Amino acid sequence: MKKTFKWGGLAFLAFYLISRPHNAANVVHGALTGVSGAANSLSTFVSDLPNR
Repeated sequence: MKKTFKWGGLAFLAFYLISRPHNAANVVHGALTGVSGAANSLSTFVSDLPNR
């Protein structure tokens, strides 16, 4: 059952990338922007710890 969902998800992802590459690029860009923002926030938090 897990294998079916895994392959189905990969097939859907491939279909989405091929049929709507611009939208897929926007999704990836948004995800990377979110990860970058989280990393910057974590970095700020950790660097401010010694100052307390």
